[in-house]
Amino acid sequence: MGKFGFFRNGDDAPDQPRGMKRPKIGIALGSGVARGWAHLGVLKRLNELGYEPDIVAGTSMGALVGGCYAAGTLSQLETYALSLTRRKVFGLLDLTLGGSGLIAGTKLTELLNQHLGDLNIENLEKEFIGIATELATGHEIWLRQGPLVEAMQASYALPGIFKPVSVGGIWLMDGALVNPIPVSVCRAMGARLVIAVNLNTDAFGAGTVIQNTGFNGEDNSDVSTSNGGHSIAATIRRRIFGRSDTTDPGISDVMMAAFNVVQDRLARSRLAGDPPDVMIAPRASHIGIFDFDKAKESIELGRDAVDKALPYLEEAVELLKEHA
Repeated sequence: MGKFGFFRNGDDAPDQPRGMKRPKIGIALGSGVARGWAHLGVLKRLNELGYEPDIVAGTSMGALVGGCYAAGTLSQLETYALSLTRRKVFGLLDLTLGGSGLIAGTKLTELLNQHLGDLNIENLEKEFIGIATELATGHEIWLRQGPLVEAMQASYALPGIFKPVSVGGIWLMDGALVNPIPVSVCRAMGARLVIAVNLNTDAFGAGTVIQNTGFNGEDNSDVSTSNGGHSIAATIRRRIFGRSDTTDPGISDVMMAAFNVVQDRLARSRLAGDPPDVMIAPRASHIGIFDFDKAKESIELGRDAVDKALPYLEEAVELLKEHA
């Protein structure tokens, strides 16, 4: 294990426990921006069915939801997610013209700190690993100790959108750049049964589709104007997120479309080399990158996906019990 309490991919991990009555379950929560609310539905439905994960590995939005699950605050996160409106979502996006990201992220960090405080990963109710990418080397970093909120920030620090996060003096960014669906992490940490949640499985051909952010004057009437013209802040936001009255993509649309193409190809490659035992695949490609206000729909998609995968999950668990 490296200093500052994180593993680099390839470091020694705990041995696989033997003689289990029930196979040790690991769940790999993939990246997916606003589609990540589907993880809420997946985790709650698995718990209802008696397949509660023992190990939680998350990348990007998967790290945020997975971290809350491991901390025992999933219900609070769901309540907050369901309360989001389009106005509230954009109210959290504190734009900045300086630094290395379009969004400062201060408001989101304050919100996470309010609910998670000074929780450390090693003190969580479940084993949790957040996946990040080391900026200087491109190495895959497994965050297993230290402040939970800091690990979440590092894992979802999407290049160009959020600035990198310094953890122990090392700059980290979005883990989706190296491991979008961290199946390999669950296996390395001792899981006998690995469930993967892929939020982009039905996104084939969607890489060139620009998701309309719905950003317009009505959604941002609180932005100050003068002489009938929009403020500088409003103009910048429209430039970044695009407009609802034009087909022209904004900067974030182009960045995310390009990122999704790279992420999709990487996820396919990694899953082919180390496939999960069970794949849960919410059909969420129609959820836009900033559609955080569609939590109810996303959560239901997650629940439905678990039910569809249930026969395969039951079969896998029984098989592993026989060979425990």
